[in-house]
Amino acid sequence: MIKKTESSFQQGPLEGLKVLDFSSLLPGPYATMLLADMGAEVVRVESPSHTDMVCDLPPFVEVDGQQSSYAHLQLNRNKQSIMLDLKLPSAIAAIKKMLPDFDVIVEQFRPGVMQKLGLDYPSLVDLYPELIYCSISGYGQTGPMTQKAGHDINYLALSGVASYSGTPDTGPVLSGVQIADIAGGSHHAVMAIMAAYIARQKSGRGQHLDISMTDAAFSLNALFAPGAINTEKPPTLGSTLLNGAHFYGYYQTADDYYLAVGALEPKFALRFLTLLGFEQNVGQKESEISLLKQQIAETIRQQPLRHWLDSFEAEDVCVTPVLNLVEAAKSPLMKERNMLLDVNCNDKCITEIAPAMKFVESDFDKFSPAPSAGINTESLLRSYGLAELDINTICKANLKHRGTE
Repeated sequence: MIKKTESSFQQGPLEGLKVLDFSSLLPGPYATMLLADMGAEVVRVESPSHTDMVCDLPPFVEVDGQQSSYAHLQLNRNKQSIMLDLKLPSAIAAIKKMLPDFDVIVEQFRPGVMQKLGLDYPSLVDLYPELIYCSISGYGQTGPMTQKAGHDINYLALSGVASYSGTPDTGPVLSGVQIADIAGGSHHAVMAIMAAYIARQKSGRGQHLDISMTDAAFSLNALFAPGAINTEKPPTLGSTLLNGAHFYGYYQTADDYYLAVGALEPKFALRFLTLLGFEQNVGQKESEISLLKQQIAETIRQQPLRHWLDSFEAEDVCVTPVLNLVEAAKSPLMKERNMLLDVNCNDKCITEIAPAMKFVESDFDKFSPAPSAGINTESLLRSYGLAELDINTICKANLKHRGTE
């Protein structure tokens, strides 16, 4: 585990990029966490009247006398927090006062909300032509579903992903990770922002980025959508090499652990089946795979996990144990890959997942804890030259909303 030192701003490949973040929950905050991890300066705009739901996601830890969600602490590390009631004209004026200093806006409201506030891209582009404006939404800024509410499960359902994720016995299955939110929303947002940033170096102008999590989830169907669309024969539950029409899958051991068997290629399949005593089944017809899978399952069920790990240790057959999150964190692989870091939260040291992007030539190993909501409000507003009267109005409104006036 790498020991990280606390720092207001870190060095990194995106040092100098400034991001104003209006998002909450998971997709936007995860995207801006990635940008902040790489050195961008991220200022998170928080509401005094609505708490981000991630703050209420257990388990919790007490930091500086306040209960904090571990998830919130990770998603908002390396950021600053400003609290603004966007219904106040003085708050909108403050945003516009700050904007000349920012490269990127990230917002995750339902389409139309930022327009009502006068903070949508068309309202800002003439005044701030270099601004890169990233809108993350469930169904996009245009189309028949712009005003519909949704979550990860809905985006996966409408994109076709859920229709063949599972088996005939299970039906569509839930994933432990929010695929459309992160692989769809967060990652596509960061890629688009970086592309727009490079384009701005040439053109001198920013642009509006319309990131639909459903669009992005649909694009993840890279292996099976081309064939399905052109033949009008969609993949179904248990019909592909990766969802049940092969012995690729999970198998339970005698002590109720699971093995992940990924022996797809012939050379891996031959060695795996030989080790289990089923070499005669290599190249078996698709119609007979169901019986073979049952035989494999029965065989693996006869021995504990340790037996199978020892059996496959020296074999290159794509067989691994299914680790829980704590086991994964303690594994030699994650330790050797420096995938854990310690962030000093004043009176506590919190262990978090480290960035997966490794930049050999860049130094960005200083991580600061997630800020308390609104802790940077006064200092930031003052640094942007806002009048004291307006600062007092904004802060007074914050106190009123939070019942601490």
